[in-house]
Amino acid sequence: KTKFSKTFNTYFFPVGDEIRQIVYDWVSYLIKELLYGNDDPVFPKTNVISGDSRKFHASGFKCEHWSGASTIRSVFRKAFNAAELPYFNPHSFRSTLSVLGQKECRTPEELKAWSQNLGHESVLTTFYSYGEVQTQRQGEIFKQLKSPLASTLANVDELAKAVVSEMISRNL
Repeated sequence: KTKFSKTFNTYFFPVGDEIRQIVYDWVSYLIKELLYGNDDPVFPKTNVISGDSRKFHASGFKCEHWSGASTIRSVFRKAFNAAELPYFNPHSFRSTLSVLGQKECRTPEELKAWSQNLGHESVLTTFYSYGEVQTQRQGEIFKQLKSPLASTLANVDELAKAVVSEMISRNL
């Protein structure tokens, strides 16, 4: 289930084999142990029951989607605290993926595919909502832009030589 009930195809982002394995193991558990299907949630709602001590506690999962973001934020907060890490809200992972895409994508087509994979109809959504370049990185980029890329110049030289050679061989 997505915001505004949009439908889109998505692929696993290139974030490393360890993370991929964690997700794979979790989805395998849902499918093999809980008998979930393709339309069931990847992160299902917690099943809450009244225990013997008349207190509510978690007891597995319901095959239902969360109705809002407040509970998942609470789950994230508890998990980060347990790991003794600073809290990051669930949406910050989309920001991280957007920044990673800016670094990994080499062509406009790749950036468009990355944006679509986030569920954005327009690559501008990715830039406007998540595209801020941190000040330090902005400075690094401009330092790099001061000097031309040697490999690009070498490729241009090779191309020019090949064109001239071809023109000579054809008496042009």
